[in-house]
Amino acid sequence: MSVHASSGSAPAAGATTKRLTAPEFSARKGGEPLVCLTAYTTPMAQRLDSHVDLLMVGDSLGMVLYGFDSTLPVTLEMMIQHGAAVVRGSKQALVVVDMPFGSYQESHEQAFRSAARIMKETGCQAVKMEGGREMAETVAFLTRRGIPVMGHVGLMPQSVNTLGGYRARGRGDQEAAGVMADAIAIAEAGAFSIVLEGVMEQIGQAVTSRIPVPVIGIGASAACDGQVLVAEDVFGLFSSFKPRFVKRYADLGSEIEEAAARYAAEVRGRDFPGPEHIFGAVKKHG
Repeated sequence: MSVHASSGSAPAAGATTKRLTAPEFSARKGGEPLVCLTAYTTPMAQRLDSHVDLLMVGDSLGMVLYGFDSTLPVTLEMMIQHGAAVVRGSKQALVVVDMPFGSYQESHEQAFRSAARIMKETGCQAVKMEGGREMAETVAFLTRRGIPVMGHVGLMPQSVNTLGGYRARGRGDQEAAGVMADAIAIAEAGAFSIVLEGVMEQIGQAVTSRIPVPVIGIGASAACDGQVLVAEDVFGLFSSFKPRFVKRYADLGSEIEEAAARYAAEVRGRDFPGPEHIFGAVKKHG
């Protein structure tokens, strides 16, 4: 059962809203599927908060908001600013902030400094980092020092250059075994949950059944313990490309364009602003 009201009803007047914690999220392994979406701004967080279990401030914001070709140019400062905005806009969901490329790979100490900054300056409940076996010691280093870590294995956008593109992972026995070994290593290192991205469906099933913490799929398997998507993909606000694993539940991008066209036409035709939009407008007499 979700921590949110299943009926969708608003909390009673004066009721205190309790934010989901990383241990509570982890304890949901094998239960009702966990609902996760990205959020980068306060208004989006406000809209999504009551419907999801986790809001992920992903470094995907580099492509979705800033127009970068990949997530690699995203900075720690960007993640902190957007993470703080999402925390301000939410009350119930667990907020997890991505650690961007170059902010944690150099050493355990660098990773701790970056993660501590994110936690302190945003108020989020956890950080997320990409990487498998090679990052297991770093995950353990952080978790032993009080920083909840969400892992991310399979297709890892920050490693797109070494992986050779955005193709699905787990093709062939050797690659599938590597994905499984990565997930096991990160779980054993203390991650409270793992995002599994862009893998063959049978690998998604196998990892989910093998790992003792929630596996959140994105282009993985319906058998995962939960799902995450980029909100702008879900709502039709990002149209540069549409991954195979995305389902669009709305086409708000087209609605925005249509509204902008109507506004432009009314301004050019002097139909806007009308008397109701102007202070002290003088009424015309016939």
